Amino acid sequence: MLVIAFFVFVGLYADVLWYDQLGFLEVLTTQWVARSVLFVIGFVAMALPVWASIQIAYRTRPVYAKLNSQLDRYQEVFEPLRRLAMYGIPVVLGIFAGVSTSSRWDLTLTWLNRTPFGSTDPQFGFDLGFYVFELPFYRSIIGFASAVVLLSLLLVAATNYLYGAIRVSGREVVISKSARVQIAITAGLYLLLQGVSIWFDQYATVSETGSLITGAAYTDVNAVIPGRQILAVAAIGVAVLFVVTAIIGRWRLPLVGVALLVVSSLLIGTLYPWVVQRFQVDPSPRTLEAPFIQRNIDLTRDAYGVADIEEIPFEAKTNAEPGALRSDAETTANIRLMDPLVISPAFQQLEQFRQYYQFPDRLDVDRYQIDGQTQDTVVAVRDLKLSGLGDAETWYNSHIVYTHGYGLVAAAGNQRSAGGQPLFVQSGIPSSGDLGEFEPRVYFGENSPDYSIVGAPEGTKPVELDYPAGGDNDEQTQTTFEGDGGPKLDNVFTKLAYALKFQSEQIFLSDAVNTTSQILYDRDPIERVRKVAPYLTPDSDAYPSVVDGKLVWIVDAYTLTDQYPYSNKVSMSEAIADSESLPTTLPFDEVNYIRNSVKATVDAYDGSVTLYAWDTEDPILKTWQKVFPSTIEPLSKMSGELMSHVRYPADLFKMQRAVLGRYHVTDASAFYSREDAWTTPKEPTEPANTTLLQPPYYLTMQMPGQDVPSYSLYSTFIPEASGDQSRNVLRGYLAVDADAGNTDGERADGYGKLRLLTLPEDDNVPGPGQVQATFNSDPTVSQSLNLLKQGQSDVINGNLLTVPVGGGLLYVQPVYVKSTGNTSYPLLQKVLVAFGDEIAFQDTLDLALDVLFGGDSGADAGDQAVDPNATPETPAEGEGEGDESTTPPSDEVQSLLNQAQAQIKAKQAALSEGDWVAYGAADAQLAEIIAKLLQVTAGE
Repeated sequence: MLVIAFFVFVGLYADVLWYDQLGFLEVLTTQWVARSVLFVIGFVAMALPVWASIQIAYRTRPVYAKLNSQLDRYQEVFEPLRRLAMYGIPVVLGIFAGVSTSSRWDLTLTWLNRTPFGSTDPQFGFDLGFYVFELPFYRSIIGFASAVVLLSLLLVAATNYLYGAIRVSGREVVISKSARVQIAITAGLYLLLQGVSIWFDQYATVSETGSLITGAAYTDVNAVIPGRQILAVAAIGVAVLFVVTAIIGRWRLPLVGVALLVVSSLLIGTLYPWVVQRFQVDPSPRTLEAPFIQRNIDLTRDAYGVADIEEIPFEAKTNAEPGALRSDAETTANIRLMDPLVISPAFQQLEQFRQYYQFPDRLDVDRYQIDGQTQDTVVAVRDLKLSGLGDAETWYNSHIVYTHGYGLVAAAGNQRSAGGQPLFVQSGIPSSGDLGEFEPRVYFGENSPDYSIVGAPEGTKPVELDYPAGGDNDEQTQTTFEGDGGPKLDNVFTKLAYALKFQSEQIFLSDAVNTTSQILYDRDPIERVRKVAPYLTPDSDAYPSVVDGKLVWIVDAYTLTDQYPYSNKVSMSEAIADSESLPTTLPFDEVNYIRNSVKATVDAYDGSVTLYAWDTEDPILKTWQKVFPSTIEPLSKMSGELMSHVRYPADLFKMQRAVLGRYHVTDASAFYSREDAWTTPKEPTEPANTTLLQPPYYLTMQMPGQDVPSYSLYSTFIPEASGDQSRNVLRGYLAVDADAGNTDGERADGYGKLRLLTLPEDDNVPGPGQVQATFNSDPTVSQSLNLLKQGQSDVINGNLLTVPVGGGLLYVQPVYVKSTGNTSYPLLQKVLVAFGDEIAFQDTLDLALDVLFGGDSGADAGDQAVDPNATPETPAEGEGEGDESTTPPSDEVQSLLNQAQAQIKAKQAALSEGDWVAYGAADAQLAEIIAKLLQVTAGE
């Protein structure tokens, strides 16, 4: 037990150090105090009544009871253990009760600090906060008390039977007076609690999910709720009968009462609601259920933040006329061609540089102000990959030397190079580009090692690998962490504690661990936010941004509940799952209220976490701010540069689109018939039998109703159907203004504005699946794709984007070619576009739009300056000769230049022969050579 206690203490001690270093010790101590107090309350509330019940039953036992031989044997066995049992049973039950009670610390703290919602439910007229904060707490107390009384009753009965206060002789049961009084009063107390529980159950009907809606429907209001009220009064009446029995000694009345209560529960609680539903509601459901469906519609839209959505009837044009995009020039120029799910291999081949670096398979999107213009970008952090060390993956290397990733890589989302590669706006080691100066070291990332030990005394030679410098001798640059990122290993006990925590004696024994060393762990930004704010549910994706000279992770976080009256419940894990993010197990899944209440940042260098109150009107957040008053910063503390990078979160948008598929209908009769139900299209680039949904996409665009383009998040809807009846035509286009502005502490007025374009029923604008099928079956496109596939190259369809321009809906899909070979990566070679029934397939988006819109679209795309037939310029023979300031290249540089020239010639030859496979391979080799040149020249 001492060993176990020591290990528990070590874990608690490490938690104190971690939270204290991060500045959130209040979160840990508040939880500990709350859990401890609730454990004591739960222990006493269970152990004391159980102990008292057993003691009373034992002390009032008949002294001269005549026992049968079997009970005599039981007593002989039990008597030596009697004192242990009388104290041990209450203690054991109390421990279990204390643990169970302590786990409800969050429910208790929210009840103590509850905040009114300011609006009432339509059935009982209570503030909505009653259902979110109070009702669950009261029901949990009643449930706990019922368990205590029931266990006490069972133990009282067992004790009285064992000591002869209850005797069974044939069909006759003889109960002593003391046992009768105790059992009757305990049973009466249990029935009283059940009556109170049933009374509170009537309020729970407004958040229970029925066959039609969530909330009390016609049968609930007219049968279930009155029935529960009657049963609650009946249960209290039976409880009174048990008290009467304790006085007069007659069991007939309470037993008859219990029997009548059971029969009444069947008749009133089950049969009567069934009769009302079957013979009154089912013949006229549309009329009788209409008021309750309307409650469900209104409160569901409130709970998910879609009540103020702007619905815009949209007569989409289907004729691609010349000059149609002239008024949408800025939107057209920002259409993204770089697919974050496709181009990760290009980042890896062009920017990874060493085997111990990596990029995620799914890249992120962001936007930056570059030369006065907003540039949509695809971004990723160059993080560590310790498995790439191979045989060098020793403890010292893994935890002392290789401690951090390096740099942010960003590519323009709407541009590409002549060869189809990403056009980087920030790249290289050391990091350089258009994003300005910032701290590039990534000690806290999504793929950081489980722990690293950093820091050293001043003047000590650095041992942490900073970045490879290149050159003939493969020199490396070392650094020493200078921030405050983790607990200090400044004494023997702390080193021992962490050696035990991470099961590594090296932490205790290594001479690399000194008094100034810090240990960095729990480094995933989402995990850090989850730990410092256990009351929040983080978004499934954290994305990196350069903000105020720092590289930070931005994490959206939500407050949730499943107790919002009349609001439809949605499985969050299913709603946020699509082709970009597969279903995940969430601790709180079925929800019917969500708010993006907090924006959080995690510094990639020192791991510091900052929480900003984003939705300041959210009552749940206000409640938690009372619990942890110093952990959340006000919105006014957010800098304008941070504002320019936060965005409307994708998971919240996915939840809202899941709800709006049916709840865009605001008329109760139409909602009941589901005559206009929608669903999210399946991912069009996946096989036909896929169940994956098409994800929403971030784009800078101008929706109808907007004066200027803004950074937005959008998704589409098609009719809800199945099997042969499914029609992949567009019925809705949902977009939200995701741009928070760039003013210190002020959110842009338009941020979070939802707009829904509703297309008429008789307008068969093709949906994403239909457009993809058209692309795949078009003879001209097929012929071109077959040419690209020569030599077993892979043709990869990028994300199919839907953009509202030209008075209609434009589809854009980049097409990538990936040649064979381990070092190959996708190159953007073609672009598919569609408008109405017309399609075009060209080398660039700009050219494709011109072809689609009769020779002149009226606007330029982001890749309008790209000439796909161009080849990189090579220096003229003899150029630079005689320049005295020019240093002759080293042998290694000259060799690489010769190799590059050979690959350029190979590309030109492949291009003239139309051999795209050879062209892609040569281009990939050229990219590798250029990367090596950059490393070598940087080293020199």
